[in-house]
Amino acid sequence: MLDLVIEARKASLAPGMDVRRILPFRLKRMVGPFIFMDHAGPVDIVSSKAKSMDVLPHPHIGLSTVSYLFGGQVMHRDSTGAEQAILPGEVNWMTAGKGISHSERFEDPAALAGGSLEMIQTWVALPEKDEESMPAFENYKPDVLPVFTDTGVWMRLIAGNAFGLKSSVKTHSPLFYLHVELEKGARFGLPAEYSERCVYVAKGNIEVSGKTYTPGQMLVFSSGVDPAIVSKEKSTIMLLGGEPLGERFIWWNFVSSRKDRIEQAKADWKEGRIILPPTDNHEFIPLPADNSKPAGTGPPPPALS
Repeated sequence: MLDLVIEARKASLAPGMDVRRILPFRLKRMVGPFIFMDHAGPVDIVSSKAKSMDVLPHPHIGLSTVSYLFGGQVMHRDSTGAEQAILPGEVNWMTAGKGISHSERFEDPAALAGGSLEMIQTWVALPEKDEESMPAFENYKPDVLPVFTDTGVWMRLIAGNAFGLKSSVKTHSPLFYLHVELEKGARFGLPAEYSERCVYVAKGNIEVSGKTYTPGQMLVFSSGVDPAIVSKEKSTIMLLGGEPLGERFIWWNFVSSRKDRIEQAKADWKEGRIILPPTDNHEFIPLPADNSKPAGTGPPPPALS
């Protein structure tokens, strides 16, 4: 059965940069290991204001950030020394582990022309055994990601395993993450083998059990259910989920299975113990005031990732 429908909430990250925030949600903090999801764009802003959209260096622990673009271009720099322009159809998979910092900048004016910039960013929590792993970054080109086509259906497996396909993206726990394009009238489903699964409507309209769902809605399904997803018009959907990892605490950009580790990360960033990207180290986002709120109820992330 359909367990829950999550309505995206608007969040403003910078002038001209509004996002639809889907996860975490008060009734559903995580879907499998996915603990955060933002949908940005299409962004319509003049190139002269692109600098105001830049996401300055900021820290993470205990998670992997996943950046996936429908259009535009974003420049990624992080404290491992990685510097990578991400393009549509590529996957930027950054594992924070014990601590990383990174920036995202919009340096190509053409990438913002005509409202072309549009992206999905998710965070994948790490299993406890990997929470203190070494930070790492990898960029995966579209030609290494499995693609499946059928009548009215195009599908790219971003990460994990689904429908007999396996992605080469390195993950730390059982999950799936799919980009699916449906023509009007096309039918699709969800992988049946995972405990927690959902579909996010990015564009268009889909019908499930006679009810129509629209952009900005995430549908969360019980395990064992095989929903029939029917596209009412040309639609883009994102399918994701996997196996739960257990309770996670989230505050600002920090995720951990332990509250005390969140407090340590706050101190580490404040005292400069998480280094800045070597090629982008002249400015950064300071630690927000927490007003003594416990981990998991602090301010929302200042950026897409």
